[in-house]
Amino acid sequence: MNPRMIWANLAVSDLDRTARFYSELGFKANGPGSSELTSFFFGESNLVIHFFLKDVLGANLNIEIADSQRAAEVVFTLSAASRTEVDAWEQEVKNAGGQIISGAEAFGEGYYGFLFADPDGHRFNVFYMAGL
Repeated sequence: MNPRMIWANLAVSDLDRTARFYSELGFKANGPGSSELTSFFFGESNLVIHFFLKDVLGANLNIEIADSQRAAEVVFTLSAASRTEVDAWEQEVKNAGGQIISGAEAFGEGYYGFLFADPDGHRFNVFYMAGL
């Protein structure tokens, strides 16, 4: 198998809130969105994450969507260029209304980062690794 692209589809309860949150963090919108989804580019490779209304995503895939406020279906890692950038992103996430799950801290040899959740509970790890 050799897919041409890969993207993620996540469920949300409020498209406007989701669009504001990721826009405030500086992510670029992937088109204007619709009444069913909003979408953003992440990272230098422009990974696309579509944020669908929960009932729409569940109906389209014919599956039950997990409660992201209670469980992590995936944890995305966002690479930072320095410890200073990690700290700055932590403040940006707070200012945008995200929940800091674990504050910025050093762990392991040369690692530094924090874990946050967006307003719908989707988890992201902001991570700096010395030498990367």
